[in-house]
Amino acid sequence: MRKTISLNPGWMFTLPGKKPIKVDVPHTWNNIDGQDGGNDYLRTTALYEKTFEKPVFDAAKECVYLQFEGVNSECEVVLNGQKVMAHEGGYSTFRKEITEFLKDQNELKITVDNRPNDRVYPQKADFTFYGGIYRDVTLIIASKKHFDLDYYGGIGLQVTAKPEEGYEKGTVGVKTWANEAGTVVVSILDSEGNKVAESCADGKETEMTLEIPNVHLWNGVKDPYLYTCVAMLLENGEPVDMVSARFGVRDFHYHAKTGFYLNGKSYPLRGVSRHQDRKGIGNAISKADHLEDMDIICEMGANTIRLAHYQHAQYFYDLCDERGMVVWAEIPYISEHMPNGRENTISQMKELITQNFNHSSIVCWGVSNEITISTKDKKDMLDNHKVLNDLCHQMDPTRFTTLACYAMCGPFNKSAHITDVVSWNLYLGWYVPGLFLNDAWMNFFHTVYPDRCLGYSEYGCEGMPNLHSSHPKRGDHTEEYQAIYHEYMLECFERHPWMWATHVWNMFDFAADARNQGGEPGMNHKGLVTFDRKTRKDSFYLYKAYWSEDPFLHIASKRFVDRTEDQITVKVYTNQNEVTLFVNGEKLETKYGSHVFEFKVPMSEKTVVKAASGEYSDETIFRKVSTPNPAYTLKDTGDKGANWADKKES
Repeated sequence: MRKTISLNPGWMFTLPGKKPIKVDVPHTWNNIDGQDGGNDYLRTTALYEKTFEKPVFDAAKECVYLQFEGVNSECEVVLNGQKVMAHEGGYSTFRKEITEFLKDQNELKITVDNRPNDRVYPQKADFTFYGGIYRDVTLIIASKKHFDLDYYGGIGLQVTAKPEEGYEKGTVGVKTWANEAGTVVVSILDSEGNKVAESCADGKETEMTLEIPNVHLWNGVKDPYLYTCVAMLLENGEPVDMVSARFGVRDFHYHAKTGFYLNGKSYPLRGVSRHQDRKGIGNAISKADHLEDMDIICEMGANTIRLAHYQHAQYFYDLCDERGMVVWAEIPYISEHMPNGRENTISQMKELITQNFNHSSIVCWGVSNEITISTKDKKDMLDNHKVLNDLCHQMDPTRFTTLACYAMCGPFNKSAHITDVVSWNLYLGWYVPGLFLNDAWMNFFHTVYPDRCLGYSEYGCEGMPNLHSSHPKRGDHTEEYQAIYHEYMLECFERHPWMWATHVWNMFDFAADARNQGGEPGMNHKGLVTFDRKTRKDSFYLYKAYWSEDPFLHIASKRFVDRTEDQITVKVYTNQNEVTLFVNGEKLETKYGSHVFEFKVPMSEKTVVKAASGEYSDETIFRKVSTPNPAYTLKDTGDKGANWADKKES
């Protein structure tokens, strides 16, 4: 059976004109300069070198593959002086058999390139393109006769599961591909490892259907139940290879007038988008980092994640399966159509679907994001979209397609009507004044296209937890305006329940080296949580009040301590329907309602405020001061709230 050997430790890393240094992968050379602003982070070629001993394997019966899970954005792999493979695209798994190139001592050289070009996506976008080998590198020792390892980074196993007979029975279609014909035995195991179905077939490619009686559905965040499909490849009755995939039994559909459905029941998709990078780490993040992200998203109560704007780590898709997140997965076909990049969009889509087909969390494939920002060849761009849309349906008829349109892409634009459903990235109330325009826009689209599903793929507002105002306004980057913006948007979505999905931009602050806003260059501060994941902004707790069923209570603007007013408004976010406020130990008032509670509080030199609802409470202190605290006001306005796309930078 297969064995895996990590090659992560002990690489020599060399940048042009620099001395080699020792690093471990995952690694990126842009973890600092890609986050400090100036749009000047290093985009270059770099060399990773490593020596390793020939692994122990039976050359008569086994072979060796070299696998990379993420190298951004192009690379060439040379082993013992021989080029063994090259790859274009920074976010997917790729591998190659290297058995014939191996010696007792092996020299591995990886040239990694994140320089600008006109062939490989992404090239223009509002995030940093970190260069490096930023995910795991492994050797895979497999039988010479094995499930396919050479097709777009897949595992040679494809599982399609759906409920039938009133959701009482599950039908599981299983396809396998091997490099040689053999007998394939497929078993379905429940979550406790008990076998619930089994079948077998002979051939190089096999296809079989299994049934699960009394099926346990994958039912979103409430009950994300997973089965495991195990495929065994036999030779002369003896097992020589095995692959497995977890899957859930579920179905879903959408309706333009009533929204999204999971397992035949209305299931409004309300959630977030996520970038994968971290402060001081870039994209070279650990499983612990991925897990912390998922825990925070679950704490807030989201039930869907748009994994933007590229293929994320397999481990995070696994977490989405386990936690019941409904996922939008997409390729980085973004901002500007490049005629020379058509083949790259196709290869990245093939990799995305092949490598992620078995994830029950994924319901749709995203073909592009804001592609009309600076596209010149509209005809070629539209044709590229049609090719990708058809490719998705051909490779995976079980899921639907979508795309995210730019704000300036009007509802009549042809690109908005190619995929099965559509969503828009709109920042009405942030980049342009008028929160009410969100209602107007949704109503207009729904009136003109009543049979087309509409969603919001991005909406959001910059908010800094150190900036505050008693009179927040658009563009001030205060925590208070961010909260007001999201208060409106949540109420707006309740007025438009037919939206198929809404995704906050963004769950976490992230690096965009071209930006200079909020007094911290190189960052996009639209996150509900700070870049280091240490601070949950007030808006986080607002969403938790709407979405989470775990009882809690949060006093907003606790970081806005110094106040000049004689009376202030105190907001409380909670999922309880009753809140009592105490001021300096004395009961002020009890209010009844939902989500957002406001109280008028008289100020004294030191005002201790406590909010309580049953056994749940929160407490903070405000101080009466004579002059405003200058630390609460943005000093350097930078780009003054401009959208990055309005500038000429790439």
